[in-house]
Amino acid sequence: MTGGASGVHAFAAVDLGASSGRVIVGRVLPGDDGPRVELHEVNRFANGPVAVAPVPSSGGVVPEPTLHWDVLHLYRGVLDGLRAATREVGALDGVGIDSWAVDHGLLDADGVLLGNPVHYRDGRTAGIPDKVFATIPAGELYARTGLQVQPFNSVFQLVAAQGTAQLAAARRALLIPDLLGAWLTGVEVAEVTNASTTGLLDATTRTWAADLAERLGIDAGLLPPLRDAGTLLGHVHDGIRADLGHPAPLPVWTVGSHDTASAVVAVPATGDDFAYISCGTWSLVGLELDRPVLTEASRAANFTNEAGVDGTVRYLRNVMGLWVLQESIRTWNEAGLPADLPDLLAEASRVPALTTVVDIDAPELLPPGDMPARIAAAAVRTGQTPPQSQAETVRCILDSLALAYRRAVREAAALASRDVRVVHVVGGGVRNELLCRLTADATGLPVVAGPAEGAALGNVLVQARAAGALAGDLHDLRRVAVRGLDVRRYLPGDGPSAAQWDAAERRALG
Repeated sequence: MTGGASGVHAFAAVDLGASSGRVIVGRVLPGDDGPRVELHEVNRFANGPVAVAPVPSSGGVVPEPTLHWDVLHLYRGVLDGLRAATREVGALDGVGIDSWAVDHGLLDADGVLLGNPVHYRDGRTAGIPDKVFATIPAGELYARTGLQVQPFNSVFQLVAAQGTAQLAAARRALLIPDLLGAWLTGVEVAEVTNASTTGLLDATTRTWAADLAERLGIDAGLLPPLRDAGTLLGHVHDGIRADLGHPAPLPVWTVGSHDTASAVVAVPATGDDFAYISCGTWSLVGLELDRPVLTEASRAANFTNEAGVDGTVRYLRNVMGLWVLQESIRTWNEAGLPADLPDLLAEASRVPALTTVVDIDAPELLPPGDMPARIAAAAVRTGQTPPQSQAETVRCILDSLALAYRRAVREAAALASRDVRVVHVVGGGVRNELLCRLTADATGLPVVAGPAEGAALGNVLVQARAAGALAGDLHDLRRVAVRGLDVRRYLPGDGPSAAQWDAAERRALG
């Protein structure tokens, strides 16, 4: 049992990423210098897109497949994880769920899911942003929602679905963490940090921009009631709780349900003069602010204003992230080529810096496919010699990522009038020492790398405060986060000069 005389509390953090899901037990432990959090993974399960073509009408042409998430597989992984967590700790003080953004499930009038949610990398939103901007000009939409233009934003997905039988039958749209939370508790809400990624939330008032939805032909009734992070969503249904073997009522707490919102909570910063990079399949690069930046210059730079925990704003840019490296390794593996990541990183570290660089955010790098071939083609288009080996391809990817981080940190600081003196890297990318070192060299700033499980740690911290096991504001939570945390610091080295990084950026962008 937890939360008793020992002062130990335990929480389950459900952290769903674009390639895997995890259930992690976070124990809040007392200590002489204050409480600390200890994390232990109890279940990990694969996640990835499934392509399914609709069944054609008799004699009809087979439609193009649609990429979906296997959400029932994810739900089973969550239940298996909660069952394992219960076996490990006896009774949990709560559960919190975070995941990637924008994707959602549609429920019918009976609360039944209308098909598997569509994957954000599906091509159905091609051309949809221009259709939306013909009704609501891009400047007007940004001034209200503060959201950068990504073709997969929820608003574009909903417009793309117009005219389908599925959308016509829908009563409610729930983002992935909210859908899983509803299955556990029966309560339908939209947690604000993830709702802010839809393109339908007013960035200033943090309420639904129902008038914008209606102008686009989106039924505002699809949008559930909003809920801030750090509140009680409800309790796990008794039948589910019994199946899990959990001996007591099991609360589900709202957390920063966008995984980046949770990760930013766990940034071990001691002041406000930091930038962060939440580095995984995607990289989210930006600042924590107390108000959105809704200027035309910000829109032109394609920065986004997403809600953070405790009323903060995550002012950031989406960068393609380690997806390009992951897809390259998958391509090599399928071709029967050896592709051991540690070996490739060691070889890449010996490749001369900035030999070949590309625009890592180019649209052709978004969908699944042969990334090494696409990188080679991008190099040729910009007048560069394409990578000649796997190691050179890996070095090109990492140099190009560091360039994108450099550009995003500098532009965010300028647009928000904020001095940045340190860059915090959280998420799985902290294990990539070469990327962390390149980031320090590119930005000219010290890089603090850790924690690797930033989203899970932030998830647990918000739950623990909501349950009364911790107290204070974000600065207080970060003081808890840093206790016992193993972080690495990288200082700018003697690599390429600032002028060489500038020249490389010009080559990458053509």
